[in-house]
Amino acid sequence: MKFCKKYQEYMQGQEKKLPGVGFKKLKKILKKCRRNSSSQKPLHASLAAKTCPDHCPVCDGTFFPSLLNEMSDIVGCFNQRAQKLLELHLASGVRKYFLWIKGKLQGNHTALIQEGKDLVTYALINAIAIRKILKKYDKIHYSKQGQLFKSQIQSMHKEILQSPWLCELMAFHINLRETKVKSRKAHALFDGCSLTFKDGKPALTCELFDSIKVDIDLTCSICLDTVFDPVSLTCGHIFCYICACSAASVSIVNGLKSADPKMKCPLCREGAVYEGAVHLEELNILLSRRYDPICFIITGA
Repeated sequence: MKFCKKYQEYMQGQEKKLPGVGFKKLKKILKKCRRNSSSQKPLHASLAAKTCPDHCPVCDGTFFPSLLNEMSDIVGCFNQRAQKLLELHLASGVRKYFLWIKGKLQGNHTALIQEGKDLVTYALINAIAIRKILKKYDKIHYSKQGQLFKSQIQSMHKEILQSPWLCELMAFHINLRETKVKSRKAHALFDGCSLTFKDGKPALTCELFDSIKVDIDLTCSICLDTVFDPVSLTCGHIFCYICACSAASVSIVNGLKSADPKMKCPLCREGAVYEGAVHLEELNILLSRRYDPICFIITGA
């Protein structure tokens, strides 16, 4: 089965209508571009039937804006739902009960697990869809616009694989899986996520459909150790909270929100990345259990 058909079946099978990639619409745009290009060039031209100009009004004026809007909707939907799910999982006492009622969900871990699994699958299958349609674009065009677009969406934080909530969901699944193994309760868990070690360095890994693999390095590039109390900057890079505060020239008490917008990420040098930083609490729980179980039990992290 072709991926396009598999993707459409997946999206149509969702209980709630979710934002997705308009494969058919985008392919029609590219076909129109190909027809226009071939009619404007001589038949003996080597690229006549396969490419369009570097700055094509059909593709650059319609294809990219349409795809960008779809990607924005996908990332926004994913981030919002993942944040609500993880907030519910980490809540306790009266607050947790209130969130269950507010979200109109049944108070059990099975619902949480299934929702988390669905969100991870949604993120990865849409990442594949975006990669596929851009690959189609590259086949048709003799242009650098595709590469420029990829760079643009990364700087705009519209790349779903850069979302800190994907990292949190992966850690969330591993945490629940380990908890359920210890309690000997059988649940249908998403086993595609794992904490791996290469040369002693940890990473979160996730695969889907043997087509895409996500590897998230968990080594802080500042202290060169496993991230402690990790935070993800808006550019997607993960650091220890203390290291991030040091890089932003702010105190731990004042926090990253007090950072000057001019301060840049130590890795990619992108500015204004500290104010919207996300504390990766599920990842912190996972690493605390793995590296310091005694401390984890005492603090109840």
